Amino acid sequence: MTEVMPAEMHPTIRVVAMPSDANAAGDIFGGWIMSQVDIAGSVAAVRRAKGRVVTVAVNSFEFHQPVFVGDLISCYAEVVRVGTTSLTVDVKVFAERNRVESPVKVTQATLTYVAVGDDRKPRPVDKP
Repeated sequence: MTEVMPAEMHPTIRVVAMPSDANAAGDIFGGWIMSQVDIAGSVAAVRRAKGRVVTVAVNSFEFHQPVFVGDLISCYAEVVRVGTTSLTVDVKVFAERNRVESPVKVTQATLTYVAVGDDRKPRPVDKP
C-alpha cells in the first residue's frame, strides 16, 4: 500500500530538486536527500528544544524510490521522543513529480539530536 502525504500536517520544508543536485544518470544524489532530511529534522528539533541542536545519530534511513530533477520534495518531520537532552525525530519525504501526479513517498528516516547551550554542551530539554 502506498503511503500518502500527511493531510493533517504541514511540510517542515519544501524544495525543488535541481540539475546541480543530480548524478550523471539524472537521479538526485542520495546525499542531497539526506541533507534535506537533516535540515527538516533539525527544524522540528529546534522548535521542540527551544534552541540550538546538533545531529548525533542517523538511526535509520530508507530510500524507497528515486528522486528526479524537477521533483518538488516535501519533508514532514515529527518529534517522536524527548529524553533529558536528546530528541528523536521521524522524517518522511514525498516527491511530487511534475506537480500533476500524486505525491509518492521516496524516503523515510529517524534521526537523533541533542540540545546544546551557548557553550555547545548538552542542555536539558524542557518537558511539556
